[in-house]
Formats: sequence, C-alpha cells, structure tokens
Amino acid sequence: MCCSFLIIIIFFFLAVYQLQQEAPRPKRIICPGEVENRPKYYGREFHGIISREQADELLGGVEGAYILRESQRQPGCYTLALRFGNQTLNYRLFYDGKHFVGEKRFESIHDLVTDGLITLYIETKASEYISKMTTNPIYEHIGYATLLREKVSRRLSRSKNESRKTSVTNEEHTAVEKISSLVRRAALTHNDNHFNYEKTHNFKVHTFRGPHWCEYCANFMWGLIAQGVRCSDCGLNVHKQCSKHVPNDCQPDLKRIKKVYCCDLTTLVKAHNTQRPMVVDICIREIEARGLKSEGLYRVSGFTEHIEDVKMAFDRDGEKADISANIYPDINIITGALKLYFRDLPIPVITYDTYPKFIEAAKISSADERLEAVHDVLMLLPPAHYETLRYLMIHLKKVTMNEKDNFMNAENLGIVFGPTLMRSPEDSTLTTLHDMRYQKLIVQILIENEDVLF
Repeated sequence: MCCSFLIIIIFFFLAVYQLQQEAPRPKRIICPGEVENRPKYYGREFHGIISREQADELLGGVEGAYILRESQRQPGCYTLALRFGNQTLNYRLFYDGKHFVGEKRFESIHDLVTDGLITLYIETKASEYISKMTTNPIYEHIGYATLLREKVSRRLSRSKNESRKTSVTNEEHTAVEKISSLVRRAALTHNDNHFNYEKTHNFKVHTFRGPHWCEYCANFMWGLIAQGVRCSDCGLNVHKQCSKHVPNDCQPDLKRIKKVYCCDLTTLVKAHNTQRPMVVDICIREIEARGLKSEGLYRVSGFTEHIEDVKMAFDRDGEKADISANIYPDINIITGALKLYFRDLPIPVITYDTYPKFIEAAKISSADERLEAVHDVLMLLPPAHYETLRYLMIHLKKVTMNEKDNFMNAENLGIVFGPTLMRSPEDSTLTTLHDMRYQKLIVQILIENEDVLF
C-alpha cells in the first residue's frame, strides 16, 4: 500500500514539475522612448498611460509577453498586461516595497510574471489534477502523518493514565469537605479531554528551493517563490489551499521554539511534552520551598534587571535554568519572573475568547450562581490554559494559608494577578480600568474555591 502511494506521488510530482518547465517564459516588451513620471520601481517595460487596445497591440500575440501601463480611467493606478492562452490578461498591480497582484510578494516584475505564467499554465493543463489535490489527500497514509499519529497516540495514552490518577486523588481530598451539585458535576467533567492538547499549525508563507511537494495532499508545489506555507512550530509544508484542511495536530519541535517567554502557552507545553509550562512548575516549586512565609509575597517587586536575568536564563537554558537561592536569594525575583511570564504570553492564561464571559460571570450578584457561571466558563479554556490555571490556583491557595506571615489573602492576590492573568481583547484604557475590579474578583473566586472549581 505504502509503495503504491509513493509511486503515485512520484508520478504526479514529475508530471507537474514537467508542466512547470514547459510554462511560457516572460518576454518583456520595452518602451522605445522615455516615459515621463515613470515610477522608480518600474523599468523600461512601463509604457505610461495607454489603453487596453494599445496594450494588446504592443504584446503582438506573443505568449508570455508583458508590459506595464498606467490606467486611463484611474491615473496613478498601474496594470500588468500579460499575454497567455491567446488572450491579453490585465491585472491590477501594487507595490509596497515588493511587487504583487495577489498575496505573493516579488522582488521584481520579472519574477512576478514568471510565477504567474507557471501558475496559469499548470492550472490550464492540470485542472482536474489540481481539483483532486485537497479532495483526495494521502496525508494519513504517508511519512509525516504516520509518525505524527504514533506520537499523538503515545502522548494521549500517557496523559489519560495521569488524568485518571489526578481525578481519583482530587475526589479523595475534596468530596467530604464540599458536597454540592457543582462538585459532582466538576468530578464528571474533569475527564481525559483536559489533557488532549490539540494545537493548530502556525502556517506562514514560505519559499522552497528546488522541487517540493505538499505533505497534506502529496502533490507538487509549483511556482517560482512562495509556493506554499510552512508551520513555523513543527515544520509541516503544505499548499496554502491544503492548510485549511490540515487537522489540529501540530507537534512543535523544540529546535524551532526560539524562546520560552513570549511563546504561546500550548506551543511551549507540547514542545516540552508537559501538562504545564515548565517555567510555571520550576518557579512555583522554588517559591513553595523557601518563600511562602515571605512578607508581601507577589506584591513586593524584585529588581527588574535580576528578573530579566531569570527570563534570559529560561530562554537560554530551558528547564536547566538555575533559579536557586545561591543565584537569586531574593524570592521576589522569582515571583517577579513568574508574573512576567504570564504577562508576556501572546494569549493570556484566561484567553481573549473567554475574557468577556468571565467578566459577565463576575457581575452576577448571587454567590452560588456566580460560582456556577465561573465554573462553566472554566470548561471553555483550552486544556493547557486550564491546567496551568488550576496548578497556579492550588499554589496561590497555599500562599493564603500562610497569610499570618506573608499578609497575602485571596483579595490581595486577586489585585496582583487579575491584570496578569486576564487582558481585555479590546485595546482600551477605559475598558481596562472599568474591568479591574472584576478581574480581581474572578481571581479571588478561583483561589477561594480552587478545590470546588477545578
């Protein structure tokens, strides 16, 4: 079966590659005279203000011939006139430092026309083949996908076992203390799905050197530049049209993750194969080992330059970063580094999607209904965000249990962590100021009811 697919891949690859080589070559039609007001980023192929009919005559019916002209109807707007398939095609032309007609950007008009002719020729000669690319992909039968599926299966199998152990342990400790409908429902909903960390691919337009094919449909990616897209987290290469059909199965490669801070939370977790970001685990372990009784814990700031040192250590050394008392005796440096990690997340722990729902829940006057509403919204968080928040709230609950020494209760921690864990999707100072009391209240509720909500 695998051998047959490989033969099909090679056959189609060679067929389309051959078509690319057969595509007409660009033929620039030079203007014989100097044109006034010619844009500096166009060359002698620019013919000034001429009509479509004049452009068609200049091209002379030669396949691949092209000129640039200024529109008669819209001065200041430019058009690429291109001869292909025994007709003259006119495209609105743009420049923003690079030349483009659609989404692809090109350093020169010659490259743009070359790529355009290749695309037009292949779409004309292989339209049926192209239509089958995304409807009949062989992504699930070959190389990359097979290895990926095996990795996912092993991860999920391991995570499910850990999930069951966690669920049993939590039930033993909390069921007796707070028996309510909310606790019972939480016990049922805290299931294996919380550790099934799906992640979308982070696709970006990419230029491939030499022949290349799509890892979704296994078909050739044609064109001169920007032939397809590549996931910057895992390296998957696919056609742009295929990227819309690829499953959310990105498995980030540590070699591609340049930073720990400012990295998407789910991406970091999957890259390190952990349930939570290792920064959170390492910092919390250090704080609980030597700082729970420290006065003003999380409220008192450490030296900014030392906090930046910790950040650089995690970015450079990852889980091997040394944040022990020998290096950083002031525990406020570690708490500062942890808070900075949360602030630097591109998507906050409490995501932009769930933010308005949490704010609405905080506005409910009935304490029981408010708690129910907060729990419902928690279930909407992505698994990695949920697990990170759960672990942090367990830690902050321990901080409040040492209030007589550190003077930090749930309300004080809510003031500190509200803006750190929650950010409004609206970039408005007025909205931020208005929501601050609700941010504080949500974190306070999460800490005080950690054993019920999670």
